[in-house]
Amino acid sequence: MAQRVQTYKNHPRLLPAFHFFVLPVLLLNFLNEVRRAWRNPSEGAVFVVVVAAALLTLAFLSRIQALTVQDRVIRLEMRLRLQQVLPPELHGRIHELTHRQLVALRFASDAELPELVREILAGKLTTSKEIKLRVKNWQGDWLRA
Repeated sequence: MAQRVQTYKNHPRLLPAFHFFVLPVLLLNFLNEVRRAWRNPSEGAVFVVVVAAALLTLAFLSRIQALTVQDRVIRLEMRLRLQQVLPPELHGRIHELTHRQLVALRFASDAELPELVREILAGKLTTSKEIKLRVKNWQGDWLRA
């Protein structure tokens, strides 16, 4: 079986069950309950709208929390990796990298990291997109939430 190749263009992660089932169903449920409460207003109907909104919010918050924990682990992993691959003169500057920059750097090969970090610290690369677009030897990250 051929190994999948990850690039900047195909790296965003979609979870089909979440993005194409859970979210649409909860959104349709919320809209349907708003419509029903509009047609037949009552305390019960309003409460059902509130519950539908809470379920939709819960879905978004669960995704955001999973991504937040993932980013924290990636930041830790990258700080450890940078300690190993950067030249000693850059070790003291690892803390200057933002969390978004650290997360974007995870796709770079070890050989590319020193130069990318120098460019980031020099202010030449600032956004995640700029960093990811500069990666030449993309290291796939298939273990993501």
